[in-house]
Amino acid sequence: MGISDLKLPATVRAHALADAGTLSTTLAADVAERLRAAISGKGQACLVLSGGRSPVPFLEQLATETLDWSKVTVSLADERWVPVEHADSNAGLLARHLFQGAAGKARFISLYRQAESLEAAAQSADQALAELPAIDVLVLGMGDDGHTASLFPGSPNLASGLDRDSQRRCLAMLAPSVPHQRLSMTRSLLASAAFIALSVQGPGKLATLRAALAGNDPSEMPIRAFLHDPLDIYWCP
Repeated sequence: MGISDLKLPATVRAHALADAGTLSTTLAADVAERLRAAISGKGQACLVLSGGRSPVPFLEQLATETLDWSKVTVSLADERWVPVEHADSNAGLLARHLFQGAAGKARFISLYRQAESLEAAAQSADQALAELPAIDVLVLGMGDDGHTASLFPGSPNLASGLDRDSQRRCLAMLAPSVPHQRLSMTRSLLASAAFIALSVQGPGKLATLRAALAGNDPSEMPIRAFLHDPLDIYWCP
């Protein structure tokens, strides 16, 4: 069974890759091509990435792509509310695996903010994201529970986070896993991206996608909010 066996909406394109290495190189090349096109067309590009462990080979491959990184603004779909020095920081992940060599010239807008509360940090991040250019490329991941970014089932702010018409760019979110406290871009901001890629690996994630496609309630599986918009899914066994 592979991704070609899923009944995908007409707006979704599936890229079935042989293995994790091929997925990383293919996704990095496609992302870089779109960033180069944006720079050529309007003088700048904006890329929003997801954290976690699985994106590391992709990030390292993307860092080797030839493009004018000084004209690229990078941000994160979500962040753990921990300082950049913390092992779980997505900003720290990008610093170690993407912002090396020429890619170090990119402008980075961080979601993490020191504040007296998670809500205050989210308000501060929301204001910082007012400077984010129109998103040219968004790369999402997906958890086994169907969450994407830090839009988790059962999080108190999930309804606001999934509101397509929300004016908020960033909200406080609670994850069932440690660290619980998260900052997440909202669906309204994420869905504004010109190109959205979903990167998933393995039979477990394929089963999660199948379950997500079988229902309609995004509060149960937030990835459903993106499965009927234009989306490119990159998958390998």
